[in-house]
Amino acid sequence: MDRFQASLSEDGRSRLLLDAITDYAIYMLDIDGVVTSWNAGAQRFKGYSEAEILGHHFSRFYTDQDRAAGLPDYALRTARTEGRFENEGWRVRKDGTHFWAHVVIDAVRDPVGNVIGYAKVTRDLTERRKAEQALIQSEEQFRRLVQGVTDYAIYMLQPDGRVANWNVGAERIKGYSADEIVGQSFARFYTPEDRAAGEPAKALATARREGRYEREAWRVRKDGTRFLASVVIDAIRDTDGELLGFAKITRDITERAEAQKKLELAREQLFQSQKMEAIGQLTGGVAHDFNNLLTVILGSLELLRKRLPDNSSMERLLDNAVEAAQRGSTLTGRMLAFARRQDLTLQPTELQGLVHNMTDLMQRSLGPQIRIETRFPPALPAVLTDPAQLETALLNLAVNARDAMPAGGTLTISATEQVAEPGSDDSHYVRLSVRDEGEGMNPETLARAAEPFFTTKGVGKGTGLGLSMVHGLAEQSGGRLTLESEPGLGTTATIYLPVAEAGATDVQIVTGYTGENATASQAKSLVVLAVDDDPLVLMNTAAMLEDLGHTAIDVLSGSEALQRLETQHIDMVITDHAMPRMSGSELAAAIQMRWPDIPIVLATGYAELPSGGNQTLPRLSKPFSQADLARAIAGVPHISRVTS
Repeated sequence: MDRFQASLSEDGRSRLLLDAITDYAIYMLDIDGVVTSWNAGAQRFKGYSEAEILGHHFSRFYTDQDRAAGLPDYALRTARTEGRFENEGWRVRKDGTHFWAHVVIDAVRDPVGNVIGYAKVTRDLTERRKAEQALIQSEEQFRRLVQGVTDYAIYMLQPDGRVANWNVGAERIKGYSADEIVGQSFARFYTPEDRAAGEPAKALATARREGRYEREAWRVRKDGTRFLASVVIDAIRDTDGELLGFAKITRDITERAEAQKKLELAREQLFQSQKMEAIGQLTGGVAHDFNNLLTVILGSLELLRKRLPDNSSMERLLDNAVEAAQRGSTLTGRMLAFARRQDLTLQPTELQGLVHNMTDLMQRSLGPQIRIETRFPPALPAVLTDPAQLETALLNLAVNARDAMPAGGTLTISATEQVAEPGSDDSHYVRLSVRDEGEGMNPETLARAAEPFFTTKGVGKGTGLGLSMVHGLAEQSGGRLTLESEPGLGTTATIYLPVAEAGATDVQIVTGYTGENATASQAKSLVVLAVDDDPLVLMNTAAMLEDLGHTAIDVLSGSEALQRLETQHIDMVITDHAMPRMSGSELAAAIQMRWPDIPIVLATGYAELPSGGNQTLPRLSKPFSQADLARAIAGVPHISRVTS
């Protein structure tokens, strides 16, 4: 090895070294820029063999644009005057393709300092250039993407929480421009109470410790308004795990939260409506069946009174039984009111006059500790409702208010006009409100307040049907009842009642039990077909008809009634409505089709009849007395002509 090295001159060893380098083009230029040497790396980069390039000017490696700009001469001049020239740029291979080169040209001088040529080193950085360009392009695309996002605030935080950059979405959501906020602490976006609790520091600590922090909370805009934000903070670290800062993304979810709240409210209202409807159906069914029993009890007691000998003690017992049954009738009336199946006489009603006329009565019921205030606008349209039932509803609300203010207070009755609530867009209502200053109700009590038989009063101090009746009246009138209450802040009950349209008329319905005696001389003796699926009611109705001097034929179903009409002369039909297989309305339709001259009275414990039936039929409300029955018979036009 020593003999081999000794045999080589110093120039030979340098030549071997240069030819062994293939990652760099290393060659010499004379004073004019002509190539005088060429290594293997130069041949690999540029494609020229040594024989092809020696003696040629190095400018052929430059692009046409660079040659036209005089860059080769500038490079040699710089190297000559400054000793070195270095830059990066595009160069041209033998085959015409371009590559990105890093170029260094050093001036070579003789011992006295004169430039005798140049040493040129070129490195192919095309792949690195591509990677850098790709990175630059990616960063630019990302920057444009971030700046183009307007629905999200996307920005960086320094490790201490100061804002490092700011996108358009951040400016739109939070109100600050980049100049106003970059360099400031992100804590200013937090509410004062969150800042006092140290939430900003906790957020960064969590992101630093766990790599991520995520939460929904209220944030503050530049103008001081608040918005509900979905916040994500990610820790950004270098390859060694050192924390560089945080990436923070904030989204304004206020509208989404409000929409979700409205959806939940709508679901709750639907659930409440379905629950109240189910309770109403159950209550209405119970009230209807109870009315049948009361019809039998009251009718039987009335007939029994006529047959008892004069005996004061027995009459007192009888009167006591009748009064109890009548109280039961009032109870079922309230139950039917809640179930929206009470008999209403709907008519245009002027609220201010109605309230004014009953103020004295209300004041006597409430006592001197309660002061009544009324607030009505100068002009208020009439509403369509049953004025008598509305008076009862107001009295119920007033009594509830009195009980909620044991130490006294002010009861305020007010009314305002309202359009588009609570129904469709063209709905027109008057809001009649009764407000007290009492104890108020918690949310659990408020949710059940209008349910029948639910009461917070002591035993014997209320049936729990007052608000239920008001609810039913409002619903059956075409409106609704709303309750607003908070513990210690009182309660406001608001009845929405529809405005009466021009031409609205009263609905006339035969009244319920009056207890008045009837005489058989009021009408001619008739053959009356009584139809009811309840044997007790049927027997009682037949007995009262017989006592009035009529001939009663009783059947338990609509089909039996049609069979009797086929074979026997009938002057009049009194039929129950709620019967299985064939309802009273269906029976009436069949009779009117075949025997149109036979008058029909419909006995029912409900106010509403199914759609499609004859709504003009005279109705007899259960429970009914013998006097009610006599008036129903005498009031039918056809019978009136026969008996006059």
